Amino acid sequence: MTTDPVCVKESDLMTHARHVLRENHLHGLPVLDNKGYVLGMLDDQDILRMRSNKSEVTVGGYIRETPLITPDTDVREAAKLLLQARQHRCAVVKSSTDRTIVGILSDKNILRNAHVSKMEPKAVSNVMNSRIQTAYPDDSIAKIWGNMLEWDFSGIPVISHENEAMGMITRSDIIKSGFARIRDHSGDMHNNGSGDSPKVERVMSTPLYSISSDTTISKAIESLNRHNVSRICVTNDNKIIGMVDRFTMLKECVDGLGYL
Repeated sequence: MTTDPVCVKESDLMTHARHVLRENHLHGLPVLDNKGYVLGMLDDQDILRMRSNKSEVTVGGYIRETPLITPDTDVREAAKLLLQARQHRCAVVKSSTDRTIVGILSDKNILRNAHVSKMEPKAVSNVMNSRIQTAYPDDSIAKIWGNMLEWDFSGIPVISHENEAMGMITRSDIIKSGFARIRDHSGDMHNNGSGDSPKVERVMSTPLYSISSDTTISKAIESLNRHNVSRICVTNDNKIIGMVDRFTMLKECVDGLGYL
């Protein structure tokens, strides 16, 4: 687990939480009550749901309940709890009766300590998501923001109009850029949308890290860890044919024996 986590209070404004996320390059924040006990987590998706830069809405209305994980919880069991809750990170509390925060456990923490050398040589083609939504560099951030919320995506690959892989745009990219304010509700992913919204090319991350379809799951986990990314694209001749993420890889580790 990660110790000394940055936290927010349930009474803090969401605009303050957004600032804390952006300044500390985080994806989620534990939420504490006035006694310092953990109430749950605030996710970066919740930050994207804010429409105004002057909102008086407090963090308390966005708290996500999290599984009970303590320092002596077995890592494998903790991984199962994260998967069941469909959460990427969770506050670790002192005990079942004392919800004082002692750290944060994430799928990133667990995968960095997985015994990948013991894994069977299973190719990512067997587990990758092949139904990929993409963005163009000249799409508006407002439109991509709306699609991320609608589909609960945390990152979308960016391709050229010739379908060649270019980069990735993530929730964190939008929040860090300071453009997480304007939103429109128009439909198609590849429609440019509002002319007032900046374009994807201004905030997307490059280069796009990729692997081939015959890459083993263990090597895919090593790539995620090495590049410190949450997802990695599967490409063929610089065309995106799939994607795998930490969540998928964590499930593979849990389903196997002796990997955690």
